Amino acid sequence: MGKSRLGGVPTALDEPDAPGQLRLPLPDGAPPPPVSRSEPRPGVVHIRGWLTPAAQRRLVEDFRRWALPPAGLRHPRVPSGHLMSVQSVCLGWHWQPYAYSRTADDTDGAPVKPLPVDLADLAKAAVLDAYGGSDAFAYEPDAAIVNLYQPDARLGLHTDGEEPSPAPVVTISVGDDCVFRLAGVGYRTGPFTDLTLASGDLLVFGREARRVYHGVPRVIGGTAPPGLGLPPGRLSVTIRQTGLEG
Repeated sequence: MGKSRLGGVPTALDEPDAPGQLRLPLPDGAPPPPVSRSEPRPGVVHIRGWLTPAAQRRLVEDFRRWALPPAGLRHPRVPSGHLMSVQSVCLGWHWQPYAYSRTADDTDGAPVKPLPVDLADLAKAAVLDAYGGSDAFAYEPDAAIVNLYQPDARLGLHTDGEEPSPAPVVTISVGDDCVFRLAGVGYRTGPFTDLTLASGDLLVFGREARRVYHGVPRVIGGTAPPGLGLPPGRLSVTIRQTGLEG
């Protein structure tokens, strides 16, 4: 599919004390959340409580910097002209439905912000925890799509198919819980597998599930831990190895 002739819509991030977001602090000495690992589908790994509260807060602080222009936060627009309900900022490579570039061509045309080394290292650690050594040693992420879901935002079923690389996709959730829906590889119909992703959860899909159809049909408002610094909603940090050059 080609790009939309219309651009995306730049947007600004709400303040963290927007209505509905509690402002109680999370103590730095708080114990990490319990961690549990499951494989709801072959190639799909869900690790609950993977990211500590302190690391979640740091990720939100980073996101607030990434969201600023140039090449800042915006509502992407699909080729049909439909404006996506999620707000998105890209790192390393700029994703505009359905293509990658090195500049934010659908907004201000500025060069995309680089993928931070610490975020790439976090993604490598995620693949190691999900699959073990062989996949992690070969994993070289070079792009991230960071989506902010307000409580009424949705993401339809789709497959991450613009990347030539078959390397796994890493998704870290912060903020409100969401329903994350998995369909199949090659089809977007049921039977579905629905997962609840909570703040700090990790989801990795690769191997035979790398091109699985997936989406977010619902954000569960009011479920975020207090003190993250986010406006109401969910932050999704999705890191990938594109296999692109240039």
